[in-house]
Amino acid sequence: MPWDIKSLEKRAAQLRARLVEMSHISRASHLGSALSCVDILTALYWHTLDIGPANIGDHDRDRFILSKGHAISALYAVLAAKGIWDEDLLKTYCAPGSSLAEHPVPFDPPGVETATGSLGHGLSLGLGMALAGRIQQQDYQVYVLGSDGECNEGSVWEAAMQAAAKRVSNLCMIVDFNKWQATGRSCDVAALEPLRVKWAAFGWDSVEVDGHDMAALVKTLDRSSKERDRPMAIIAHTVKGKGVSFMEDDNNWHYRIPTREEVALAWQELGITDAGLRMVT
Repeated sequence: MPWDIKSLEKRAAQLRARLVEMSHISRASHLGSALSCVDILTALYWHTLDIGPANIGDHDRDRFILSKGHAISALYAVLAAKGIWDEDLLKTYCAPGSSLAEHPVPFDPPGVETATGSLGHGLSLGLGMALAGRIQQQDYQVYVLGSDGECNEGSVWEAAMQAAAKRVSNLCMIVDFNKWQATGRSCDVAALEPLRVKWAAFGWDSVEVDGHDMAALVKTLDRSSKERDRPMAIIAHTVKGKGVSFMEDDNNWHYRIPTREEVALAWQELGITDAGLRMVT
């Protein structure tokens, strides 16, 4: 059953606390990019997607592709919280020999559909899965979460044109529009705006939403169901580092690692006091 909005917001805060801690333990970067997409992932996995421990290997399950693979820590935290595998595995994130690599490896661990270390390929993969579902008369939905920086890649727009031409209605692309990429403001690097209009011009049902407004996210995702006759693009306006004041909209957190003291400050801001969540002692 879908969760209520307050429960979803609480879950998102818990996930953000976990991500800050994981970055500290693993000494892994891309924390800001992971924090910006937490609300989107929460709405997807606890409201929209038919994905869980009972059906993770079923052929007719929904598909989710994290095209911005550098934010994989967020998906790892979600899959663990969903009970798809043991949450203790998060302690091994980026450790030598761990299945939790800094960029995703398909099906290792379960719930990771594709390898997306190279940006700009996720939508093409999602399009292929959506078309396969149509051919095989499977009733699953495919959701792809990409970044604004990825929209610099021609492969994104090639897939967008093909999806529109084939009217692939079981495909939804969500752009985590946090306004940053590794080297600067995404709209300074490439002329992305007006992004919603661009997707609409490519033949998609294109909408904008506040990517941190859980109620608005849920309502928008409900639109991306089976009643469309074409693919849907959701331009989710987000803030890099969302949820932790000293990380928000600061691109240094693309690579910076939080100290133990910063982990404690972040947990305090997020209102997390449950010691049972804590991996750092």
